[in-house]
This record gives sequence, structure tokens and C-alpha cells, in this order.
Amino acid sequence: MEALRRRIETQVLSLTGLALGGVDFENPPGDPGLFGPDSACWKVHRDFTSMLAGGIAALLLQMLHPMALAGVWDHSNFRRDMLGRLRRTGQFISGTTFGSRADAERLIARVRRIHDGVTGTLPDGRPYSANDPRLLTWVHVAEVSSFLKSYLRYVDPALPAAEQDRYYDEIALVAERLGARGVPRSRRAVEDYLQAMRPQLAFEARTREVVDILLHHAPAPSRLARPYGALLMRAGVELLPPWAADMLGLPMGPLKRGLVRAGVHCGAPLLRWAVRNGSAQRARRRMAAKPQPEGPAPLG
Repeated sequence: MEALRRRIETQVLSLTGLALGGVDFENPPGDPGLFGPDSACWKVHRDFTSMLAGGIAALLLQMLHPMALAGVWDHSNFRRDMLGRLRRTGQFISGTTFGSRADAERLIARVRRIHDGVTGTLPDGRPYSANDPRLLTWVHVAEVSSFLKSYLRYVDPALPAAEQDRYYDEIALVAERLGARGVPRSRRAVEDYLQAMRPQLAFEARTREVVDILLHHAPAPSRLARPYGALLMRAGVELLPPWAADMLGLPMGPLKRGLVRAGVHCGAPLLRWAVRNGSAQRARRRMAAKPQPEGPAPLG
């Protein structure tokens, strides 16, 4: 049983930012990072299953914005290295949530530097830039609203409304450090924002190709894991707002929705049992460790 547990954990962690290295979640002892263990962010981001499903929904939603799509299309190797892109995104989210303050700030600074070079022109002639504060806000809201929706669906549907608002208020810090402005900080503000953005969204041939790659060519750590990976992809689709699913040509009826939810609820406990050394668990160990006292000042 222990061998099976280790094998599942190894495969799960191979899909995450931990596979890239570079972030020490267990040091320095006692460092709370940007948020700390009592934050709503730690609570919402700690579950691998809900975060993966939410991340898929977020990516699909983000690609409906022509400028977000252009940035991925023109400046990313997503189509050739989807796993690498997913790992880098996962590392940023886990590092800014659970990492030390120094690691979180370093990751934010790195993304800002990358964004400096992500500029171009849309097919209709409009310029775009990844540093556009409005675009950064869109990417952020699509992401965190999907994470919270997935957490409510698969971890804790009874999470109080005040805690949900606290999550949005806390996580806005990361978006603002990246350069976003006017970031919504409550459930109502997020809902209003998404509705207001709908006229700016579109579905085109390039969107269709990204969706096809994501849903039909997603990487899996093994052949045995592929069915569950495919299920989580469908779980991401199921999390989309109905209007977004319709735009993407991915409507889902009540029966299929029920089957997807039931499948995820059946599989998630196995992953939660297996994963003992993820980012959240390592960060918990960092917080449980006591900082070592400094040595005596040197003489002279």
C-alpha cells in the first residue's frame, strides 16, 4: 500500500510546479510568506484536485479574451510544451501562496520581466501588451474565480460568504503586484466584472485550436492516469459559466454534469490520501518549525 501511495504521489507532483524546483517551501522556518497559514488563500489553494480543475476552467475562460489569446499564441510554446506551461503556472500560484516572502516576490518580479517582452498586434490591428493593467485584471479574475468555484464544488460547498470575500480580497495582492488595477475584491464585484467583460470576449479559430489541444492532447504521467486526467479536463469545462461554455462550443447537460461531479468526488479522496509532500504540506512544515536563534555577534 505504501508503494502505491508513493507512486501516485510521484505522478501527481510531476504535473506541478514542484517538478521545476527553485522554490524551497520548507525554508526559512516560520516565514509566513505573503499570506500565512490562517489565510483564505492557503485554504482555497491547498487541494490538488480542485486547483487542477479550476486551472483548466481558468485557462479556457482566459482564452476568450483576444489579447490574452494573442499573448499565448504569439509568445508561448504552449502548443508544443503544454506540460511545461502548466508547471510554470502552477509554480507561480503555489510559490506566491505557500512560498516564503522572498520566493513569492522573486516569482512576481520574474513574471513582470517576462511580461515586458509580451507585446504585439491583434489580427484586427489593435496593439496588446501583457503589462496592460486591464488585461492583467482579466487574467487574474478568470483564474481566481475558477479556483474558488472549484473549491466550493469539490472541497467545501459550505464555505461562508465572508470567507469567500476574504479570499478575493487577499489574492488581489498578487494581481496588483503584477500591475493589475481595479481588481474586484468580493463575490459581488467579481460577478459584476465578469458580466461587464462579456462584450469584449470572442471565440475564433485560434481559440478553437487551444481548446482542442487542452482537452484532447493534455499530458498525463502514465497511461493509467489518463482517464482521470480526462475527467478533470471535463470537470474544468463543467466549472465554466454557462455563457462561456456556450461561446467555446462546450455546453454540458445536467446528466453529464452530474456524472463529471460524481467521478471527481470519487477520485479526489485517493489523491488526497496519496499526496503528503505537496506545496501546502511543505509550507505547513515550514510554519511548524521554529526559527533558529542567531548566533552571538562576532567579537571585535
